[in-house]
Amino acid sequence: MPETDHDTLTITRLGLHGDGIAPGPVYAARTLPGEEIRGEITGDRIAAPKIVTPSPNRVKPPCPLYARCGGCALQHAADPFVAGWKRQVVIDALSAHGLSAPMRPIRTSPPRTRRRATLSGRRLKKGTLLGFHTRASDTIVDIPGCEVLAPTITEALPSLAEFLPVLGSRKGELALAVTVSEAGLDVDIRGGKPLDPALRLSLTALTQKLDLARLSLDGEVFLTLRPPAQRFGPASVTPPPGAFLQATAPGEAALLAAVAEAVGPARRIADLFAGCGTFALPLATRAEVHAVEGDADMLAALDAGWRKTPGLSKVTTEARDLFRRPLLPDDLARFGAVVIDPPRAGAEAQTAALASAQPDRIAAVSCNPVTFARDAKMLCDAGYALRWVQVVDQFRWSPHVELAAAFTAPHIQP
Repeated sequence: MPETDHDTLTITRLGLHGDGIAPGPVYAARTLPGEEIRGEITGDRIAAPKIVTPSPNRVKPPCPLYARCGGCALQHAADPFVAGWKRQVVIDALSAHGLSAPMRPIRTSPPRTRRRATLSGRRLKKGTLLGFHTRASDTIVDIPGCEVLAPTITEALPSLAEFLPVLGSRKGELALAVTVSEAGLDVDIRGGKPLDPALRLSLTALTQKLDLARLSLDGEVFLTLRPPAQRFGPASVTPPPGAFLQATAPGEAALLAAVAEAVGPARRIADLFAGCGTFALPLATRAEVHAVEGDADMLAALDAGWRKTPGLSKVTTEARDLFRRPLLPDDLARFGAVVIDPPRAGAEAQTAALASAQPDRIAAVSCNPVTFARDAKMLCDAGYALRWVQVVDQFRWSPHVELAAAFTAPHIQP
């Protein structure tokens, strides 16, 4: 693409990835609406914008690594601005489908509360490198004192780097999925060298030395010193390696509170895309729950957690691909409320079945406002009322937007 110098440009808005957008459109990372900028334009992007006139919403990034690290995208923006922007992303997504809803105050997770992250690691000629990539690059940046990750993870970074010379090659890159559990760190490493007897001995010794709860390789458990349990309500669950987990404990608590309110007094609840039981097991303190999930290993963990927890109502499980085989209206007729927490693609087919089945209440959780709004349109066209939406920001300083919402069927009074 050609490279050109350009006169001063004014940023008019932020895109969904958090980049500033000037007329053209021209994209400039880490800029804010109202700012005047200059820089060399390559194609439709200014890679290194110079801020001529800063926005009043610009602040000093709290992390000294922000200029180089690609882990965060919005540390240069004041918290109230980021909260308002994320709220507006949801409003705009709904408005595109002719919808609106009361917006509850955003719930933002505090700094240093991310309890899971995937780190990139590389073995060097001299030493190792473990951290996050720089923006749009394969370069890795060390992240001591990261403002996002839980201290349990950042304090363990030097120890975790000891796996790199053992498992890594100088040509390849390792991915370390690290999760904080009640029993210590749960680590799944992908991209390592093939195992042989000597490597098995080395990994066993290193896992014991670092006192990890569990080490997995490419999603397969290698060694468990202690079950890496997670707490879902009163239940203790040991997820399979790499299983989905809400990013922060405060974020999970906010979503759970919203879901519990949205399902109301229902005595029988279906939890769709249930994972390991984030919602199903806490809800089982007050209602019977049928948990449906495509991953049989996650369901097995959920079931085991339920069986060893006294005092919970009945929880049944069903392994089912809800994209290919959504629960049909006849399946849904026995439930007074449904919780649905699909991946980013949303759940178009399943939502169509819900619209037809008309359960009294639907608690929707989404990590993509665009697909949420698309699915919400189907429900509202079928007579559902979108009672409220709450943004839950557990990916602080990122453009990622999550939300919870409450729908009620036409025959349910507010």
